[in-house]
Amino acid sequence: MGVAGFDEEFDVVVVGSGAAGSAAALAAQRAGAAVLVVEKCDEDVAGGNTRVSGGGWWVNADPQRARTFLRSLCGPFPLPDDVVDAWADETAANSQWMKELGADVALSAEYHTEPEYLGEEGSDCYAGMDAIGGRLGNSLLFDFLRKAVAESGIEIRYATPAGELITDDGIVTGVVVGSGSGSRRIAARGGVVLATGGFAGNPQMVHDYLRVHDHVLWGSPASTGDGHHLAQSVGADLWHMDNMATITGVRGDDGSGHYLALWGAHNYLFVSEEGRRFVDESAVAYPNHGHIRRDGAWELFPLRPFRLVFDERMRTAGPLSPTADVLPVGWNLLMNGSRWSADNSAEIDRGWIRRAESIAELAQIMDIDPATLERTVTLYNEACAAGRDDHFGRNPDMLGAVSEAPFYVLDVVPLLGWSNGGPRRDGRSRVLDTRGEAIDGLYAAGEVSSTYSWCKDGGFHIADALAFGRVAGRDAAARATGVEPGGASR
Repeated sequence: MGVAGFDEEFDVVVVGSGAAGSAAALAAQRAGAAVLVVEKCDEDVAGGNTRVSGGGWWVNADPQRARTFLRSLCGPFPLPDDVVDAWADETAANSQWMKELGADVALSAEYHTEPEYLGEEGSDCYAGMDAIGGRLGNSLLFDFLRKAVAESGIEIRYATPAGELITDDGIVTGVVVGSGSGSRRIAARGGVVLATGGFAGNPQMVHDYLRVHDHVLWGSPASTGDGHHLAQSVGADLWHMDNMATITGVRGDDGSGHYLALWGAHNYLFVSEEGRRFVDESAVAYPNHGHIRRDGAWELFPLRPFRLVFDERMRTAGPLSPTADVLPVGWNLLMNGSRWSADNSAEIDRGWIRRAESIAELAQIMDIDPATLERTVTLYNEACAAGRDDHFGRNPDMLGAVSEAPFYVLDVVPLLGWSNGGPRRDGRSRVLDTRGEAIDGLYAAGEVSSTYSWCKDGGFHIADALAFGRVAGRDAAARATGVEPGGASR
């Protein structure tokens, strides 16, 4: 044994190997720390949501305006000033930091070229989205960061879950990890950084905190709230546990999730279980990362299943779920190799999409009152003919009649991309206890403790993970080495 009671000793131990974990490890090593990364998954499925995300980060062109923008997006759920300040300054440094690592950083020319929340104060700080080679998805960011960590000489131990935090008089001094050869007690002189991802893959936590009882996953099934449980075990407080991002999804035969993207024709409408419209569909067609504008406020959507009713023009306009050449994102597409057919015919054959020659027949298939559905479609088609939707205010440019037989119905289910809440932390990424005091030696970064209390724009999650991963790594290294970030001795 090394230090009494421990099998090994490092300056910083990082739990998780996604964007936040990689950034924390690299920043801690650059600050002079000896670093170990432990990852519960096998190497071929490690990396959490970073591995299957778009992998881009927003370009912060003005940190001062970014402070205003973040506060606008938080709405009625404000963040502490030190968190806002650190976020605004550190996200502005992301692209330069990635370039220093050797990344080919370029603006995306196709996605997130402007803010989704264009009308919110401070949105003028948003200058697009940077990504590896300017391209999203295909695990490009994850692959780059994994290579950068490997080339730095930092060890990543795969299939090594963290099972317990070790404390001494309330200070986190290490972590107990498991492996095929048994458990080991690893000391962390500067601290333990939790970068374990969210809890979208934990059905009980989803039910308890998000209240989404019927959903499918878009991200990693390994996001099971491990870091949340570790932090709580040593007294951590929690923040914004009810915030998340769901978008429109489809349940596959194996229970996995497909993204329903309504990017082709507009000959569709949403109906409830009773066969009635209930929302402005155009607000959902381009979701603001889990929120839509409704009744003068931003709200989470969708929270429960509904039905998509459409006609033959919509069916032939292209795949309802993006193909890999268009949007190579999501666990099901990248890791399971799932593919949606170009004309939606395979999904009809599978029974996911059901077909009828009339709206009345479609209603019978849906087990709802035919007169109700016929009236719903008639009123919608009248709005299309008039070019004005007085019931829900759908964008006139997206009013496409549902009138060309055959007609189709697809069951839509919330596709859960990520959770936002976790252990409360400060602007130095230190986890806070229920009294608001820092738990010495414990840090959190990334989805395990996302900054976002309410709305978030394109590229915000990766930017947050890179930014606070670096903050956590630097601060933990300073505790171990006695040298403050920037060079001053403690």
